[in-house]
Amino acid sequence: MSNRKKHILVTGASRGIGKAILESLDQDNVKRVGQSTSGADGLIAADFTQDGAADTLWNAALDQLDGRIDILINNAGLFQPNPIGADDWLESWNRTMTINLTASAELCRLAVLHFQQRGKPGRIVNIASRAAYRGDGPDHWHYAASKGGMVAMTKSIARAYAHQQILAFAICPGFTMTGMAEDYLTSRGGDKLLADIPLGRVAQPEEIASMARYCALDAPESMTGAVLDANGASFVR
Repeated sequence: MSNRKKHILVTGASRGIGKAILESLDQDNVKRVGQSTSGADGLIAADFTQDGAADTLWNAALDQLDGRIDILINNAGLFQPNPIGADDWLESWNRTMTINLTASAELCRLAVLHFQQRGKPGRIVNIASRAAYRGDGPDHWHYAASKGGMVAMTKSIARAYAHQQILAFAICPGFTMTGMAEDYLTSRGGDKLLADIPLGRVAQPEEIASMARYCALDAPESMTGAVLDANGASFVR
C-alpha cells in the first residue's frame, strides 16, 4: 500500500480482540476510529440490532476520517448460548445473525461502494472464528453459522473485486482470552480444552491484532481471499 496515511474503521473495539486491534493501529501512518454499542471511551456508538445502525456508523466514521475510509475491520460479534429447546430460539438466532453477519455485510457493502466511487484501492478484514469450519457446540449453531457466512462472504468479495484492488481477508481465531472466551472455557471445563491445544494455551488478543494489522496494512495483494487460522495447532483442515 502507498505511504499515505491510512484511514481505518474498526468495529467491536471496546474490549478483547477489537480493542487490541485498535491499539495496534496507533501509529503515525494510520488514522483510526472504533465502534462500540455504548460509544464509551471515545468510540462511535452503534447498536447493530437497530435498523440503519451500519449506515449511521459509516457516515459518522467518514466525518471523523475526513471523508475517506481505506480499510474496514469487522470485529463486532455476539456469543451467547441458544439451547434448541429455548422458547426464544428464533429470536436469539436472528439477533446473533444480525450482529455477527448482517451488520458486517452492510459495512462491507458500504466499503466496496466507497472504494469504487473513489476509484482507489481498499481493504476489508473480517474477524470470523474457527467455528466457521469446525462448527460449535449444541447451544451455538447460530454463532457457527454466522461465522461460516462471514468467511464465505469474504471469499466472495475477494473474488469479485480483486481486479479493482479491493482486497478482503478473514481471520479465524481459536480460543482467545477475551471475556467471551473466558466464560466459554469455564463452561466447557478449561483444562480439558487446553489439553487439546498443542501450544498449551489459548491465544492472546494482541496476537490476533497483529494478524489483523498485517492484513490491513502489509499483506501482499496476492493474499486476497486468504483465511488465516490462529488456533495453536489444535486441528488441521
